[in-house]
Amino acid sequence: MADSIDARLDAAEAEVQASLILAREDARPVAPDASLGRLTRQDAMQAQQMAVARVGRLETRLRLIEAARQRVADDEYGECVRCGGEIASARLEVRPEAPFCLRCERGG
Repeated sequence: MADSIDARLDAAEAEVQASLILAREDARPVAPDASLGRLTRQDAMQAQQMAVARVGRLETRLRLIEAARQRVADDEYGECVRCGGEIASARLEVRPEAPFCLRCERGG
């Protein structure tokens, strides 16, 4: 079972790393001397800010993946870090790094 968990975490990490490369490229500042019209420049700056936010979300997901690897090593993977209950296997299939059960994730 640990092999399949590791494989899912590896796949999630590879996906995030690939997305991070693109997002970091898009997050570069818009050059002030780029020949863009006023509205186009505003659109470019807005897209850049959205990419910056995406980089932050992806970096957070990488930290969650690393924390999930530690829970595997500690034999605590699949347990909600808040309530200690079991995290549904379907949830872990979609988000293998999920630290919370759905109830705790929703604040319940």
